[in-house]
Amino acid sequence: MHRTTTLLMLGMGAGVLGCGMAEGQEYVIVDTGQVDCYDDVTEVACPGAGADFFGQDAHYAGLGPRYRDNGDGTITDLVTGLMWQQTPDLDNKSTFAEAMAGAETFDLAGYDDWRLPSIKELYSLIDFRGHTGMNTAESTPYLDTTYFDFAYGDESAGERYIDAQYWSSTEYVGLTMGGDPTVFGVNFADGRIKGYPRDTGPGGAPFTEFVRYVRGNPNYGANQFVDQGNGAVLDAATGLVWMQTDSGAAMDWEAALDYCTSLDLAGIDDWRLPNAKELQSIVDYSRAPDAGDPAQQGPAIDPVFQMTGAESYFWTSTTHLDGPTAGWAAYVCFGRAFGWMEQPPGSGNHVFTNVHGAGAQRSDPKSGDPDDYPYGHGPQGDDVRIFNYVRCVRGCSSAAGDIDCDGEVTSADAQTFSTQLSGPGVTAPPAGATPEAFCKADLDDDGDVDLRDFGTLLASLGG
Repeated sequence: MHRTTTLLMLGMGAGVLGCGMAEGQEYVIVDTGQVDCYDDVTEVACPGAGADFFGQDAHYAGLGPRYRDNGDGTITDLVTGLMWQQTPDLDNKSTFAEAMAGAETFDLAGYDDWRLPSIKELYSLIDFRGHTGMNTAESTPYLDTTYFDFAYGDESAGERYIDAQYWSSTEYVGLTMGGDPTVFGVNFADGRIKGYPRDTGPGGAPFTEFVRYVRGNPNYGANQFVDQGNGAVLDAATGLVWMQTDSGAAMDWEAALDYCTSLDLAGIDDWRLPNAKELQSIVDYSRAPDAGDPAQQGPAIDPVFQMTGAESYFWTSTTHLDGPTAGWAAYVCFGRAFGWMEQPPGSGNHVFTNVHGAGAQRSDPKSGDPDDYPYGHGPQGDDVRIFNYVRCVRGCSSAAGDIDCDGEVTSADAQTFSTQLSGPGVTAPPAGATPEAFCKADLDDDGDVDLRDFGTLLASLGG
């Protein structure tokens, strides 16, 4: 269950459009990019199986991003099939109404079918190699700026430097703060999903954010859950298999990692704690405990899943580098994202309220005592629990060539390849082969699995 040099080399060819799209698997989750390991304080050498803090994000090589600069102001994501605007208007932010209306008239590179991205489309771009420091010089955006142009907030105009939020088209089905209609957005400066006021911001002025339009793959983000009847749920859209129930008890981050790597469920023992992008993939943004429509009330997850608590937060395996240490990890809110807001400001009167909406992604200290944070953390007093719930996952999220998804490229993969996937011009998985295995076997990225791919795999194994 560890990275190898071969695995990393082959991983550069994983998840290209020709492979993933040929299978009709239109919801491919792009890896977080996190390759370093951490304990509950700092960066450490990646621990081995059975050691403390084993099973975190960096232990599992996902389908890394594959971007193509089209040279016309657009960037194609070869993993998801989405095409993005390369350079948004970085001098002017838009209201939500302006962002939605702007898509109707936006024309770039000869395309006029642009749209404001959904929250799942927008989050596909987040890169957890980002880091939030004390200023821009000490920070790294949560976005690949090799391909995508980016700007921090304008401090000369009174903004915080972390005010680099981008609108999604996903409106919250409940209300936040003092009853505000709310829209989800991604902040590529601080690595979070939050709900933002749709209309009026602090001080009564219209709330504005950056806008980056997208086109292509209209089915991205649509789940296809299948109850396996054995305590597990398959998402046929992503290829991931999930625990149907949750841990039943809240725990700190180290315990969450151990819980999943020790789990034996449905006769399977290769479970792991999901990374942030995997866990966010199963959020159902049409549901919330405070939804205005009673038919939509409940935790923000499909009812096929069982929940111990409707207002639960769930750990991910992804460290959130927010601040001077590596002591925080990302979690996803399936209940309301509460915080302690001082109302009115400066009064000392803190009100516990839904500040960001069910479906937000924030972060918590990996260990410690919640009582040390009586009014939460950050400008909205984000609720600090430290002890969060766990829903484990398994599935083929390893790099190209790792067909049996055990974290290594070995002769066993070559054997599977030769019996199930070899042959000239194979353009779809044969019987018994999963789309994920097929995708990872297309080592030369040409959309076919053939003898050239088999030769590449054999060469990587020394013949």
